[in-house]
Amino acid sequence: MRERNLLVVDDEPGFGELVREIAEEAGYRVNVTQNASAFKRAYDTVDPNVVLVDIVMPEIDGIEVIRWLADRGSKAKLIVVSGYNPRYVEMAEDLGKLHGLVEVISLSKPFRVAELRAVLA
Repeated sequence: MRERNLLVVDDEPGFGELVREIAEEAGYRVNVTQNASAFKRAYDTVDPNVVLVDIVMPEIDGIEVIRWLADRGSKAKLIVVSGYNPRYVEMAEDLGKLHGLVEVISLSKPFRVAELRAVLA
């Protein structure tokens, strides 16, 4: 069985650490990054089968990260999150599916811990 690896990109350190705690309890190895540049550097090393992307970030937003993942032919499950307008995550989910990403799930912040656990299961 392949190891479960989660790669997170979110510019809010506290949120990233919350995701780490929940995912590690679910048996994941977790790598948290705070910007798209660090995420891209970590991607090949981590070899994630699940990726969590915040949509609204400085510099490069989550939409660009989703396009980057699609260009690479990523087969990882994609979890898209945002604390802004819920339509942002819905549009990002549609974009990921349109670009051929295998599984795309959206969550709006704040979400319940049980919701994230269910998505990671």
